Amino acid sequence: MPRDELPDADPLVLARHDGPVAVLELNRPAKRNAISLAMVRELDRCIAMLPDDVKAVVLAARGEHFSAGLDLSEIPEMSAAQGVHHSHAWYQVFERLQFGRVPVVAVLQGAVVGGGLELAACAHVRVAESSAYFGLPEGQRGIFLGGGGSVRVSKLIGFSRVTEMMLTGHVYDADEAFRIGLTHYTVAPGEGLAKALALAQRIAGNAPMSNFAIMRALPLIAEQPMSHGLMTESLIAAISQSEPEAKERVEAFLAKRAAKVQRS
Repeated sequence: MPRDELPDADPLVLARHDGPVAVLELNRPAKRNAISLAMVRELDRCIAMLPDDVKAVVLAARGEHFSAGLDLSEIPEMSAAQGVHHSHAWYQVFERLQFGRVPVVAVLQGAVVGGGLELAACAHVRVAESSAYFGLPEGQRGIFLGGGGSVRVSKLIGFSRVTEMMLTGHVYDADEAFRIGLTHYTVAPGEGLAKALALAQRIAGNAPMSNFAIMRALPLIAEQPMSHGLMTESLIAAISQSEPEAKERVEAFLAKRAAKVQRS
């Protein structure tokens, strides 16, 4: 067992929260935050233990890199059956992150590669520092995506770009990643966490039912035929606007007590 996964070692994921925003940080900087199964399980534990008053999460990482990907040292001894179970262990935790109780804002710096990109794709908002670079080197490693990337990353940028990344080893820098839709914001080095915290605070101020609908209904509608999607939208809209908090917010706007939409 690697030293940093022994019971008395530093936690693989650090958790803290201040008011409505929790910060979860990958904490394996000496390994470029390579994602081990133990780290995935620790991330799951941190998600499960989020206090009820937390309304948004910032997912970050200690050190120069968000994550250089899967800890390849776990692969050589796996049987095919163990490999399937390994992937599904990732799937279960990543689904809780993407479709959990609260929205997630990711801060990305340095390597966002392989499994690291698969993890980043679970976030609802992605902030990249200009040092970030994005790759899927599985083709060069003789393996295939196993943490949900063939689904999540393909939904972000299309399977054709994912195919090209995996076949050629093409690495995108932060500006290119923004242009193709991998990220939503690009900031200077060292400014990612502050930007993510500001966004998370804004998100935490939304009505909980609205955030839930945005996280859960939009992906569902995107997969549905138009007629089904419109029906789903109408039902979610009716449920959301019937919430007491929604009624209070609409009344505040009509009474000119709420701010109007402004350009950022």
